[in-house]
Amino acid sequence: MKGRVIFKIDEEIKGEALVSKEPIGFLGGVDPNTGEVLEGDIKGQFVKDKILVFPTGKGSTVGSYTIYQLKKNNVAPKAIINSEAEPIVVVGAIISEIPMIDKIDISSIKQGDVITLKNDTISL
Repeated sequence: MKGRVIFKIDEEIKGEALVSKEPIGFLGGVDPNTGEVLEGDIKGQFVKDKILVFPTGKGSTVGSYTIYQLKKNNVAPKAIINSEAEPIVVVGAIISEIPMIDKIDISSIKQGDVITLKNDTISL
């Protein structure tokens, strides 16, 4: 699948998919110290070293800083895949240097799939 690169993907990235069918709000929705998801359909899962797949972000602009805290605490996802990028997640990915791609039909990605990202392409 081809998408739009939001933050650079210089090298091939491979990882396990953590898939939410619901938008994610990072402020209050993900613990910045542990990487545990605190709400929604993936509540209780951890984003660390996963390819985090979700339709779009939601919530407060402080969510960008929460993503940055995840990175600083070494509990961030390896990459982010969205159907539609929104500014809070985009800024968080950029300041945290987390590879991000959007314009992907996430309906074909299942929990636990191994995803490979390279440039603007993902493969399962």
